[in-house]
Amino acid sequence: MQARQFPMQRGLEWLREGVGLWRRNPALLTFASFGYLLILLILSSVPLIGQAAASLIMPVLSLGVLNTCRTIDEGRKGGPDLLFSGFKTNLGSLVAIGGIYLIASLLVILITSLVDGGALMSVLRSATMAEEGTPPPNLTFSLLTALTLSTPVIMAYWFAPVLAGWWQQPAAKAMFFSFYACLRNWRPFVAYAVTMLIMIGVLPSLLIAFVGTIVPPLSTLLVLVLPLFLVPVVFASFYINARDVFGPTAVDERIGD
Repeated sequence: MQARQFPMQRGLEWLREGVGLWRRNPALLTFASFGYLLILLILSSVPLIGQAAASLIMPVLSLGVLNTCRTIDEGRKGGPDLLFSGFKTNLGSLVAIGGIYLIASLLVILITSLVDGGALMSVLRSATMAEEGTPPPNLTFSLLTALTLSTPVIMAYWFAPVLAGWWQQPAAKAMFFSFYACLRNWRPFVAYAVTMLIMIGVLPSLLIAFVGTIVPPLSTLLVLVLPLFLVPVVFASFYINARDVFGPTAVDERIGD
């Protein structure tokens, strides 16, 4: 297992190749992507333990979506049960990754609150916005602080489910190598982030706004339909960059069996 390094322009192609992967089996990939989101949403709504439970199970379900992508990419047959295939492989490490990610995320929120006096937390709770009608003056600073602190956490998590599931790595080692792989490929990831922002954020918003000025009901339809394409394509692009950086593996060939 070795993290390969790519030039910046490779990051521009991950989303495009994600579209190609989605086109090969849109129904299965859409089911896996929205099944992942729905399960986490339901778990998060459970009082007291919901958020923690969702964080712990997130890497397991994430691996299930990536297993779905891998099955499609390799031309093998698969069904909806692939979403739960992460429960069959190195479950302890996957849950541990979720726990470490949860603790690290809470630390980011805590440190940000100490730095900005709790401004970001108040916005997240909608208290400040509702009472004052405008965001606090230091909100930009709060967001930049949170982004700076959370970036290493996201880097450590990004490839961790794949490394734990496909290479049987323990949680700490998987997160270390994930961070290292992202750091080694920071250039394509910057290009990838910019591409995502434009193709998934800016252009769909402009399209919906433009259509809304001409045929308002059609813009409402686009709001409902576009995510059915965009969300699974994003998940597929996650698989593409994982496949690029770490290459194909012979581990766990019988996914979904």
